Amino acid sequence: MPKFRTALRTLATAGLCLAASLPAFAAPEILRVHHFLPTGSTAHAKFITPWCAKIEAESAGELKCQIFPSMQLGGSPAQLIDQARDGVADIVWTLPGYSAGRFPIVEVFELPFMISTAQATSRAVWDFVQAHDRKEFEAVHPIAFHVHGPGHFFMVKKPVASLDDIKGTKLRAPTRLTNLMLASLGASPVGMPVPQVPEALSKGVIDGAILPYEVVPAIKGHELTKYASEGDPKFAGIYTTVFVFAMNKARYASLPEKLRKVIDANSGADTSAWIGKVYDEADGPARKKLADNGNTINTLPSAELEKWKAASSSVAEQWTKDVSAKGADGARLLEAARALIADHSR
Repeated sequence: MPKFRTALRTLATAGLCLAASLPAFAAPEILRVHHFLPTGSTAHAKFITPWCAKIEAESAGELKCQIFPSMQLGGSPAQLIDQARDGVADIVWTLPGYSAGRFPIVEVFELPFMISTAQATSRAVWDFVQAHDRKEFEAVHPIAFHVHGPGHFFMVKKPVASLDDIKGTKLRAPTRLTNLMLASLGASPVGMPVPQVPEALSKGVIDGAILPYEVVPAIKGHELTKYASEGDPKFAGIYTTVFVFAMNKARYASLPEKLRKVIDANSGADTSAWIGKVYDEADGPARKKLADNGNTINTLPSAELEKWKAASSSVAEQWTKDVSAKGADGARLLEAARALIADHSR
């Protein structure tokens, strides 16, 4: 019996020594990612989920995401940027424009007829913020900035073929500048985040909405509207919207250096351009879904769009005055944004 106890003690000691010699396996860093669209959306399925899978693979499983779509952590889309600032979520995806007047400089990309492709314009936004607009986003750690593809009109009762068709209609717009654009074209703009659009359409609160193609199936816009009016693809897009993918600064700083490097490798201009490309590629299948549903799609010719561009020129003038009144050089910033888009569109 004493020999048996001695053997057990020897085995236990050997086991402890072996355990001490093995590398310690730390629990993975779980990043809570919060956004406002459903799981079937382009953002969730084709950008956020693949991004999370990529950082998990590149960190050998030491970084993992827990994604909360459709505002599952509470709050409203407009509050997401503060949730990243305050640590309610570790990473958020949202529109700066949902907080009207708070991010006035980056709004320059939401002026009428600015966008070429989402890929080129998204890279331009990243570069612009690094050069001219870091202060607006200093409360968070930006991972990427991007835009969606050119926006179009989705109407319930009649198509938009000219400026006369817009006058007097109640149209949803996502941001301050798109509201100003619609007003300059003669519409009555109704500002609202995209999750509110289906109910507003179904209840007749609005006659239509301006949206990119890619988001329409996710909110069943192809079922709630009958007519789509798109701009001539050879002409600059009627409008786009800026998005930010941002992380809580303290959470980023708390990561080990090797994991911060993984985040860094999946941030910046290339990541922004990749997200933009995802949105460019999502527009075609979404457009086909409308066509397959029997929705009428008409194209606004360049000659008509020139009239729209002239009618909405006051929006750029107003933006320039607004940011200049706050101490920025609005004219120089507008020129810089246009030059970056042109440079990245070559």
